[in-house]
Amino acid sequence: MEEYHCHCHKAGFNADEANNILKEHMNRTFSGEDYNRKNINQQTASIVEQTLTHLVMLGNAYKYVVTYAVVHRSAYGFHTASCCFGGATSDGTCSVRWEDRTMNCVVNVSTIAIDL
Repeated sequence: MEEYHCHCHKAGFNADEANNILKEHMNRTFSGEDYNRKNINQQTASIVEQTLTHLVMLGNAYKYVVTYAVVHRSAYGFHTASCCFGGATSDGTCSVRWEDRTMNCVVNVSTIAIDL
């Protein structure tokens, strides 16, 4: 992993920035791809690793938890929920739903501020 600098003076979790990072990595990985059971483990691992690396390189003093769910699109639907409780001005969470004609995906990032 590349070096990063801690910008501890930044206040609060920027959910918009995290949202953009998540969408970027999901679009890069899945655009033009159909759901394929043989490739999905590698694709999801790639999204989680790239997202986590990108978030860490922002240099904020956070612990990150990245979770990812993907299902083959079907008539049965897909429902998920997440919740995060912490400091309203320091900790945070961000969820992004991505879908196409063959799959539904949800990535969630939860952050916990590190008190330095």
